[in-house]
Amino acid sequence: MAQVSGRIASLAVSETLAMSQKSNELKAQGINVINLSVGEPDFFTPAHIKDAAKKAIDENFSFYTPVPGYLSLRQAICKKLEKENGLSYKPEQIICSNGAKQAVCNALLTVVDKGDEVIIPAPCWVSYIEMVKLAEGKSVVIRTGIEQDFKVTASQLEAAITPKTRALVLCSPSNPTGSIYSKEELKALADVLAKYPNIIIIADEIYEHINYLGKHESIAQFSEINDRVVIINGVSKAYAMTGWRLGWMAAPQWIASACNKLQGQYTSGASSISQKAAEAAYLGDQQCVEEMRQAFFRRRDLIVKLASEIEGFKINKPDGAFYLFPECSYYLGKSYNGRKIETSADLAMFLLEEGHVACVGGLAFEAPDYIRFSYATSDENIIEAMKRVKETLAKLK
Repeated sequence: MAQVSGRIASLAVSETLAMSQKSNELKAQGINVINLSVGEPDFFTPAHIKDAAKKAIDENFSFYTPVPGYLSLRQAICKKLEKENGLSYKPEQIICSNGAKQAVCNALLTVVDKGDEVIIPAPCWVSYIEMVKLAEGKSVVIRTGIEQDFKVTASQLEAAITPKTRALVLCSPSNPTGSIYSKEELKALADVLAKYPNIIIIADEIYEHINYLGKHESIAQFSEINDRVVIINGVSKAYAMTGWRLGWMAAPQWIASACNKLQGQYTSGASSISQKAAEAAYLGDQQCVEEMRQAFFRRRDLIVKLASEIEGFKINKPDGAFYLFPECSYYLGKSYNGRKIETSADLAMFLLEEGHVACVGGLAFEAPDYIRFSYATSDENIIEAMKRVKETLAKLK
């Protein structure tokens, strides 16, 4: 009998990608579905970045790239870290990968051994826990709720640490909540982590530039833990380059070297053309980033206003990213036409099939009483989607 490995059998399917696929299947049947399930900007890649990619093709950048990325790109990333974050890295500490997703996975596979514990504050991105499984580690999930703005406290972190703790994965701005840790909150976490020199901090900062508070704060800024922080970032969200698949890490030298070794065995270097495009993104005019941030800011206010008018939703105002994460337990246990809503995943499926709005149930993010809407879409789509959500939920009794 054909059988996959236990490693693969134990993995869950990505719920965000699954909902997006179901949405596309309904669209193919001619149904007008508004897709608020996928986490990607709806903007086109800026022209100067596309021009750099075309130039790279014309200049025959068509050969294998160095495993960690072109030196010129890694130098551009070091300049970005210095200028925007006040952090000093050498090009040898930068590893470019096929998206930030691979960079996170590289980091976990590099530092986690069988049975090691990885602390993950929840709500959390769907792939972290599955990546820890791949590394044969154990996820220790810290629950947070809307009342604490979905942010883990220093005391919660300290309580979760054991002698087996090997890593902490911290995402700010957060997917799925849009919450952002302030400098003071990060300092409190850093003070705890300073006591435990064996813990590696994986700081997922992919939404860095989609920030409505002002300056981004990185946990890597604190000298007492800086030599244990792996920054994860990339061009997908800030520059509308999701399909280019170019992410990177900035890491302590020993982790960067280990990730170089690992990546050299299973994907080698990222796309040559994507790297030249990313270089142009970092070295070019940043006005495009600000224009997209302003659009997301406006949409944030719009969706918060409209969702606040939906009975039973508890809403907070996210400070970054492009997600709204309302508490929806009011609807769990209700029914329509004999169909009972037991979980937030059921609720998301009901909204898709009955209201033709695609979103993702919070179960996938380790937050069963919540639901995620991506507002990376037009104002018109947001207005129509929230109207449909309101009307569809009103059917549940």
